[in-house]
Amino acid sequence: MTIAQKFPAVSRRNFLAGSAAAVGGLSLGFHIPFAGKAFAQDAANLPPEVNAWVVVKPDDTVVIRVARSEMGQGTLTGLAQLVAEELECDWSKVTTEYPPPGENLKRNRVWGSYSTGGSRGIRDSHDYVRKGGAAAREMLIAAAAAQWGVSVGECAAASSVITHGPSGRTLRFGEVAEAAGKLTPPSDVKLKDPKDWKIAGKPLARLDTADKLTGRQVYGADLKLPGMLNAAIKACPVFGGKVASFDAAAVEKMPGVKKVVKVDDTAVAVVADTWWRAKTALDALPITWDEGPNTGVSSASIAEMLRAGLDAEDAFVGNRQGDAKGELAKGAPAGGKIVTASYAFPYQNHATMEPMNATALYTPEKCEVWVPTQNGESSLAVVAEASGLPVAQCEVYKIHLGGGFGRRGNFQDYVRQSVSIAKQMPGTPVKLLWSREEDMLHGNYHPTTQAKLTAALDAQGNVTAMHMRISGQSILATVRPEGMQGGMDPVVFQGLTANLPEGHLGYTIPNLLVDHAMRNPPIPPGFWRGVNLNQNAIYVECFIDEMAHAAGIESLAFRRKLMANHPKHLAVLEAAARGIGWDTPPAEGRGRGLAQIMGFASYVAAAAEVSVTNGELTIHRIVAATDPGHVVNPAQIERQVEGSFVYGLSACLYGECTVKGGRMEQENFDTYEVMRLAQMPAVETVLVPSGGFWGGVGEPTIAVAGPAVLNAVFAATGKRYRTLPLKNHELS
Repeated sequence: MTIAQKFPAVSRRNFLAGSAAAVGGLSLGFHIPFAGKAFAQDAANLPPEVNAWVVVKPDDTVVIRVARSEMGQGTLTGLAQLVAEELECDWSKVTTEYPPPGENLKRNRVWGSYSTGGSRGIRDSHDYVRKGGAAAREMLIAAAAAQWGVSVGECAAASSVITHGPSGRTLRFGEVAEAAGKLTPPSDVKLKDPKDWKIAGKPLARLDTADKLTGRQVYGADLKLPGMLNAAIKACPVFGGKVASFDAAAVEKMPGVKKVVKVDDTAVAVVADTWWRAKTALDALPITWDEGPNTGVSSASIAEMLRAGLDAEDAFVGNRQGDAKGELAKGAPAGGKIVTASYAFPYQNHATMEPMNATALYTPEKCEVWVPTQNGESSLAVVAEASGLPVAQCEVYKIHLGGGFGRRGNFQDYVRQSVSIAKQMPGTPVKLLWSREEDMLHGNYHPTTQAKLTAALDAQGNVTAMHMRISGQSILATVRPEGMQGGMDPVVFQGLTANLPEGHLGYTIPNLLVDHAMRNPPIPPGFWRGVNLNQNAIYVECFIDEMAHAAGIESLAFRRKLMANHPKHLAVLEAAARGIGWDTPPAEGRGRGLAQIMGFASYVAAAAEVSVTNGELTIHRIVAATDPGHVVNPAQIERQVEGSFVYGLSACLYGECTVKGGRMEQENFDTYEVMRLAQMPAVETVLVPSGGFWGGVGEPTIAVAGPAVLNAVFAATGKRYRTLPLKNHELS
């Protein structure tokens, strides 16, 4: 891979709670998900459910309902495997469907959370979805036993067939499903030990692959409804700007144009019979912008703000052990030294392959929206708020996402816009589709941060003290202020805390201080795949490497000295090192680098091998080790790890959003570069599940991609690169 090569309002939480009365009550507590009555359904078209999670048709087709969103990460298949495992059904007859979030509210949130982010799709719902499958199995067995007039204990289920042991009689699931659905669900069920899994834990093919390969899969951008119109939108490109005026008459008579509408204070849309005609008219529409107070904001001014925070007195403490400042103030220990370094990480765009879109149909009696969303309940709340209708008169129909990465979760601006447009054309479905330029200019960006690290090493190379100061933006302060803790954003410290199960630092340092000087420029931040773990891993793991070099100790050996109290961290690091052949010298001209961290409740590590020739970087191999506790689909985890390295390496090598005049400069993939297929190194995934916990897999390994490569670059060249992306540096 070459670096030198260039390529052309209202709180949703409060709103949902306040809407509870309209839908029969909303409980945020845990519910065993096999109570509740069947969907309001047309009996001629829909078979009765066994329980909320399982529908069995007369032909034995098993429909498993999945509340979490599928956006390419495999959650739909993984959750279906967990339900099917406990259900004891025939996997070849399994299909899935999304239950609508409005129905979830009506049924007292029987399906739990619809939020799909933070690598929580499986790890936060494995228990109750497995119980849903187990309960359905027991109900099917009970129905068969009742039909035979025998004891339930004499019957067992396997591969969608119930067998009566003493007589050998059998009944298929489809033959007893209707009767099973009328039974009282069991109050408690026993789940299988993972060692006994036959469907879960296996590398089964994804359920959605065939439709994607054949083109049958419908994404939001593909959706067609009878009588549907199309909308293109343009918002003020300067953050904080508004619409001053526009001349609708100038384009109203253009071919296909139906209406020009003001969407809100910031945006204008054109509605036409086709999207291209809407976009063409929108480009011709005279718009005057009130650019607001942020036109003087630039990447340079933001960087200066962050630099000032590196030595500021105001800072929130995320991890404190001993007295790091006091020890560092004493200077270098006898025979030792002080090591210091500063790093910087730029803004990143989610850059999903499918731009933001939603299709809305509004009438004074009902508002419906079809949308690729990471959180159907958040979308529903926004639909109700934007339409002005009670939540019981609104519904959201989820569609597979053409990428999410955090952009389609907490941020529902495109849903709100679609409803605003549809309200101005009641009775007509309108599909709003952002252009790529609109998508790039109006994101919620991975925040920019800087970090300064200072450490003291004694004569034996032991780390006696370390201070890590992060200066930069808080996501929660803008996006989710209710998550702040005494003014502090705890998410800033991902992977750096003392003992949190979500992700703690894997090194023991007797005097340690990790703190954050919050500096919030007027650029909207967001949860970007991997969130703050990405830059935190670069800061810590590259600095650990710098300390090892300063101490004259081999990198892996240096880490081992700090990781005696962190066996799970060390286990994945050792696994990655073994995979790359760390104990044998690399080929001449090549260098190797290591990195490890804990995030999203999983332990991850990477080892990279690279070379730099004539200023061009080639990443030859990466070995990634992951301990997520339990493995639901090993093949899918391998794909997730490989995909996460595409994301992490793209950010490390190319990804950078720069600000000029209060707006982003990058408007498309010609200026916001991502890795191409031919540039991707070979990635070997090593799974080392230790059991006893459930961790995420979609995001953690993103974080170790960058530091492993940066450390390998140093090993190959003797040069440190501390500001990203690498495309801005002349490698040698």
